[in-house]
Amino acid sequence: MSPAERNVLFIVLDQWRADALGAAGNQRIRTPNLDRLARDGTLFRNHFAQAAPCGPARAALLTGLYQHNNHVLRNGTPLDRAIPTLATCSRAIGYDPALFGYTDSTADPRLLPAADPALFTYEGVMPGFTPELLLTEDAAPWLAHLKEAGYGFESIEEALLPGSSGAARFEARHGRAAFLTDAVLRFLSVRRRKRWFVHVCYIAPHPPFVAPAPFHALHSPAAMPPRHAATDAAAEARQHPLLAALLENQRRTRFLAGPESPVATLTEAECASLRATYYGMVSEVDAAIGRILSRLDEWDLLERTLVIATGDHGEMLGDHRLLGKEGYFAEAVQVPLIIRAPGMPGGRHVAGFTEAVDVMPTILEWLGAPLPPRRDGRSLLGFCRGEPPASWRRAAHWEGDFHSNQTQRLVEALGLGAHECGFAVARSTRFQAVHFAALPPLLFDLARDPHCFENLAEAPDYAAAALAETRALLSWRMATSSGPLSHLLATEAGLADLSGTGGAECYKHY
Repeated sequence: MSPAERNVLFIVLDQWRADALGAAGNQRIRTPNLDRLARDGTLFRNHFAQAAPCGPARAALLTGLYQHNNHVLRNGTPLDRAIPTLATCSRAIGYDPALFGYTDSTADPRLLPAADPALFTYEGVMPGFTPELLLTEDAAPWLAHLKEAGYGFESIEEALLPGSSGAARFEARHGRAAFLTDAVLRFLSVRRRKRWFVHVCYIAPHPPFVAPAPFHALHSPAAMPPRHAATDAAAEARQHPLLAALLENQRRTRFLAGPESPVATLTEAECASLRATYYGMVSEVDAAIGRILSRLDEWDLLERTLVIATGDHGEMLGDHRLLGKEGYFAEAVQVPLIIRAPGMPGGRHVAGFTEAVDVMPTILEWLGAPLPPRRDGRSLLGFCRGEPPASWRRAAHWEGDFHSNQTQRLVEALGLGAHECGFAVARSTRFQAVHFAALPPLLFDLARDPHCFENLAEAPDYAAAALAETRALLSWRMATSSGPLSHLLATEAGLADLSGTGGAECYKHY
């Protein structure tokens, strides 16, 4: 197959944690379509986002750059327009990447007047994508669809209130997943003989946690795995000042209907019920993805289409008495990754550490597009072919910044300035090390403490390990930090490319 005939279906689920997938070994969740996709493709078992929440996570995913290189620290941080994205690189070879959903990207303010509406939202479109159906936080197109179907909801908040049965107050066929999927299928139905690139972003299983029937009751709370949490919130809070501040400030109403009380007070039974709903939301999206895959098969398009399914970031789901994706725990950033590449064998499971920054070069390699001169990820197609690289990373890395309008109370409680709220994490097979700009460090021995309850950063027996892991984290940061032109060098023969990624002419992409 020539590159001119190749398609891309790039699926992102919002807040999809790594263990919420049957193919990953979860026997309690029902994800038959994603499981089949994994059987036909490659499942990456240790895949990590580079940041959270949505804006920073998708910045890394769609630029192939770590947070310290793309500089998107939080929802609402502008993305430098000069940075190549997956979409702009695809456009350069003739693709028109179609967006269904959202990318949560804030526009570069240097290119716009101060009153431009794009500067009043974190829900803009990443440069290069053509929004075929944009579903931002107010979900206006979906609400209009619900009105046409006879529902009387006036706002997204009203539409997502659960009914007396616990189910959403709309039928599954009218839900956001179905609405988005219908739009994708209409788009593809008239492009069966053309090449295409579709990026579809499902909001589920992002809170508020509510699912339509029958998905709301598909999983029994009694069958849910227990949360990993300390005996009480006070014991949990003793681990670290950031965790203590999160436990004090997280409120339930950010995640589900009910009283304005701390998330930390959720009982085991309430967590089980919440997990069952979350699993139902994943199953709803699984059914929607199954519709797309079935139609592609019917239209003989699967063997021309690279299919990738992943999450933007994870979800704590009650672990450490937290919800959401704040903090430094792996549950907040470890996500599934499935790649089905035509002509490549299926059924593979990859245990090595892979990262969101690897997705962009993977897609660009499949399309035959030139790679940007500065990137932090590497293509994963070698793993899919059964030809893993001779050398690969030995740890996963992610970064975070907990300063924003929403967390201002938390930052004030910690007594930190705006530039003192960052942290970086390295997770190897043995240790997870966390270093903060202005808070105490953390070290967890994953062999004896896989869910990270005991901080050993100051333990005498772990002094050598703490030093080694911190040095490795610093080395990673130094080795990967660079600017848009730092790979170039002026010589008597002209600009030389020190990165070896495409010649000195690559600087023109910036």
